[in-house]
Amino acid sequence: MEPIYTFMLAAMALLAVTGLFIGVMNDAANFLNSAIGSKAAPVRVIMAVASVGIIVGAVTSTGMMEVARSGMFDPSRFTFRDVMILYFSVMLANIILLDVYNTMGLPTSTTVALVFCLLGAALAVSTVVITSNDEISLVEIGRYINSTRAMAILAGILLSVILAFTLGTLVMYVSRAIFSFRYHTLFRRYGALWCGISFTAIVYFALFKGLQGVMNGSALFAYIDSHLALSLFVLWILCSILLFFLQMFGVNILKLNILAGTFSLALAFAGNDLVNFVGVPVAGYDSYMMARASGDAAMTMGGLATDASANILLLLAAGAIMIVTLWTSRRALSVSKTELSLSNQNEGEERYGSSVVSRGLVRAVMNVNAFYERIMPARLQRAVAARFEKLPEEEREGGSYDLIRATVNLTTASILISIATSLKLPLSTTYVCFMVSMGSSLADRAWGRESAVYRITGVLTVVSGWFVTGFGAFTIAFLVGLTLMYGGNAAVLIVSALCGWMLVRSNRRKNKAAAVETQQPAASRAKDTEGVIEECIAEVCYTMGQVTRIYDRTLIAVFKENRKVLREMVQQSNDLFYRSRERKYKVMPLLLRLQDNEIDSGHYYVQVVDYMNEITKSLLHVTRPCFDHIDNNHEGMTREQIEDLMKINDEVETIFTRINVMLRNNDFADIDLILELRDELFESIADAIKRQLKRIKNKQSSTKASLLYLTILNETKTMVLQARNLVKSQRYFLEHKTE
Repeated sequence: MEPIYTFMLAAMALLAVTGLFIGVMNDAANFLNSAIGSKAAPVRVIMAVASVGIIVGAVTSTGMMEVARSGMFDPSRFTFRDVMILYFSVMLANIILLDVYNTMGLPTSTTVALVFCLLGAALAVSTVVITSNDEISLVEIGRYINSTRAMAILAGILLSVILAFTLGTLVMYVSRAIFSFRYHTLFRRYGALWCGISFTAIVYFALFKGLQGVMNGSALFAYIDSHLALSLFVLWILCSILLFFLQMFGVNILKLNILAGTFSLALAFAGNDLVNFVGVPVAGYDSYMMARASGDAAMTMGGLATDASANILLLLAAGAIMIVTLWTSRRALSVSKTELSLSNQNEGEERYGSSVVSRGLVRAVMNVNAFYERIMPARLQRAVAARFEKLPEEEREGGSYDLIRATVNLTTASILISIATSLKLPLSTTYVCFMVSMGSSLADRAWGRESAVYRITGVLTVVSGWFVTGFGAFTIAFLVGLTLMYGGNAAVLIVSALCGWMLVRSNRRKNKAAAVETQQPAASRAKDTEGVIEECIAEVCYTMGQVTRIYDRTLIAVFKENRKVLREMVQQSNDLFYRSRERKYKVMPLLLRLQDNEIDSGHYYVQVVDYMNEITKSLLHVTRPCFDHIDNNHEGMTREQIEDLMKINDEVETIFTRINVMLRNNDFADIDLILELRDELFESIADAIKRQLKRIKNKQSSTKASLLYLTILNETKTMVLQARNLVKSQRYFLEHKTE
């Protein structure tokens, strides 16, 4: 065997491990969101339950690799080299695609990514094989690839999106109408029956979706399959009785139900979706062993059309890698944040903006609601509204949503996936779990007039991203396949190196961002003034320290025309601005928790937060024009402009240094000195503007450079002014708390 095939096999094995890491980062949201969002248990307990589900699912996995081996193409029409290039193209394209989606924090489907990568690579290899043989026409390409399978999966995706959203909405609406947000009293009477339905769905889901490889062919499995209605009824009765007795002994059956659902979804993920990550490398290994045994690298690979099961040790190793990733990767929860932010019951900063489509949909729904209010009796409207009346802030359970909605999410998703599995319909667990969550949040009235347009935009963004996944996977795999087929061994090495470089660069960026995040103060968890004061001091000190550093580096980078540093400063100032804006959105929930005698403290805290937001906004208005100026290759600053700005920078640094010292030590004795330094700076800025106006009149400076120069001076003045106001409000805030 040529060394290039050994290299490709080793690279596929390495990429398979990477794929497991990235795949878990993407699919962890499917089985973690409901438990995390409702805070059904500590995160460690939730992760432990999911880990058990993963390892059981991996051990009991069917391990069948038909999709990777022959699902998208006819292997008997390809040689060993063709198949190895096809599989290698799929691995490279799949890794790149999933890494990009996880970096963006968007959920996608590993199943869709695998299928369309296989389809794209198969089309590329088939095209080259056909065009290199004069006896075959491109019309016969349908004999080489199986586009019908991909179209069936796409149709299943469209159907699953609609059904999941619709059923999630209906089930949540009925459940909330029965129990309301104050569900505890009524739940003690009928909760066991209601949870029995959920538990029945979860158990059935675990049997048919998660353990079908082990149970298939057994007498019990056959009986349940042939007497489905009776089996489900008996199972519901047994589950309800068991849950009733557990409830009598003080067990929170809602939390138990949620953890059981988390286990079943994790089990199904490992047991059925594992092929998405290891299927292609295993098929490549089988091809390698077939060619090695025959000694003919030109042999056709019809042997791949036969069924083959993966080695149990391989599945165990893959399950172990997934568990390690689940516990150690911070990025595994970034996708969860997308879904939780769109289904959050509480108000706050929205992750997405508004769009024309979302605004139009909201207006249409408001018109429908107005018609509903006109035709429905007022008494009935009041009765329904009472069932959906939200709890006040102090009575909420603290999660993104309560235990009722978390149970609905898991139950509805389990039922849908179970039905699709029993009918052998293609379905994506990612799409089902996400759309059920969105439907339940809509029915639960989490999408009010304050947040509806933003959350609809978020849902549309995520859903459109799913379908872009198929196109992107197909395109990337097709281009990579053509490159490898025409480029030969050299292209294999070059594209492999390029892919490795992309992954290393992506991980370095993420590690760097994580290191920066660890230096930031923790997110706000304060519930009263006692906690606010500590967080406020830490946040103000951090913000002012970052502003001082970024401003100084920005001016130096402008003088040197360093585009790389300026891009970095724009990113950091942008992150700082959004961080301060996020804190501003969190002011309202905090003020609602303050006592009447703490209103003055709340007033000064609002001022502090507002001034921090204005300072970071002014800083962003300095860094962004500076980068745009250099990025557009405009003429740099003149010597006179640089000298003026260096003098301004020195004065600003002096003021900010004194402010930072005062904030760290909580000693505001020099606040009057800050006022004097500020006035001196303003005089220096006024003199600099006058000198610049003379230079403009004498045509000693370009127009773009002059505009940038004046922008820096004006925003610097605003920034220092707000910084002085910040210090004053911080002093009043601390003094009032001391009093």
